[in-house]
Amino acid sequence: MLTARTRHLRNTGGALLVIAGCVNYLDRAALAVGNPEIRHSLGLSYSQMGLLLSAFAWAYGLAQIPAGLAVDKFGARLALGAGMLLWSAAQIGAGFAASLSQFVAARIGLGLGESPMYIGGTRICADYFAAKDRALPIAIFNSSSALAPALAPPLLTILMIAFGWPSMFIIAGLAGFAVALAWFAFYRSPTDAKIPAEDLAIISAGDSPAIEHIGLRQILWLLKFPTSWGMFLGFFGVVYLYWLFATWLPGYLEDQRHLSIASAGFISAIPLAAGFIGAVMGGVISSALGRRMDAISACRVPVIFGLIAAAILTIAAAYAHSTWLAVALISGGLFAVNIASSCGWALAAVITPPNTVATLEAIQNVGGSLGGALAPWITGALVQTLGSFLAAFDLAGLIALLSAGCYWAMTRRKIA
Repeated sequence: MLTARTRHLRNTGGALLVIAGCVNYLDRAALAVGNPEIRHSLGLSYSQMGLLLSAFAWAYGLAQIPAGLAVDKFGARLALGAGMLLWSAAQIGAGFAASLSQFVAARIGLGLGESPMYIGGTRICADYFAAKDRALPIAIFNSSSALAPALAPPLLTILMIAFGWPSMFIIAGLAGFAVALAWFAFYRSPTDAKIPAEDLAIISAGDSPAIEHIGLRQILWLLKFPTSWGMFLGFFGVVYLYWLFATWLPGYLEDQRHLSIASAGFISAIPLAAGFIGAVMGGVISSALGRRMDAISACRVPVIFGLIAAAILTIAAAYAHSTWLAVALISGGLFAVNIASSCGWALAAVITPPNTVATLEAIQNVGGSLGGALAPWITGALVQTLGSFLAAFDLAGLIALLSAGCYWAMTRRKIA
């Protein structure tokens, strides 16, 4: 049993991670919520809007490896805190953007600032929880990536209707600065907090021995394992499918289903709320499976079946004649893909030595970010060329199936 002080420290860190994750995704979602209004205000085509929606993910993906190395070398407190300050400044800058190029620059800044958030958060969970107990806290933290998008459409729509889309961005950016101040004030790592050696021994039970490789040598060492490549390729599909809806769902409901701005904003919250429930359930399912099988299998199985279910439901949604049936199927798809997402993050925390967790998460998330960058851009191009979202949904389902195969075939062995 951990001491009361250690439990208090990890609970404080966990609460701050969830709050920061919510603001993080609130900032990301602002562009999707304001999609039609911003497109009309700046005179953008569907393809240009797809480029703008993907700019964040390109920057986010390219920064993953440096961010992971920074977390493993300098610690999560400094890496995440600096990132919060940068992304908040970039979000405010988006509120003043008057052209496509200025907006793209702001979204690039947002991507760079947010790059350490989830890999750093997973490292914090690995620092404070034993391997057999990590899936649930990682899922709870990861659920913020689904909770915020669920809250974002109605909240941001209200702000946009009341004050206009520029003020919506500025208010979201100010919220980020407040979270950064709280982070620096209250979070401490186990080392900085000087928690007892007995607690450290409990937390490290079951971990592979730490490796001495740092920097580029650590990356090259991890890339020798098929597991790293399986996670890279598999997470591509997780994030591709998720970002199809995270960036285009309000636009899809307005343009394809002919809903008003207000209706699309509020109805978009339903599938995204289902995604939040799926993110939490991923941890619950993995923890339950962990009582019957090893920790790696308990994470792999939900990832594989979650991706398969998400693929089937997404393709079915493309052909639904009823708007509400389509919304229900999309809700099921986001529920399933967020189970896969939560367990994918947890997998990295149990399949590699503790001091390589952030770097492995970064490798996995480079694949995810590539999917997140391509999904909005390809979707916009397909809609502009074909005049509907049908092909975009079909493609996302196919990619999810292929990614499930990558997790099944390539992530069976522990990295050690």
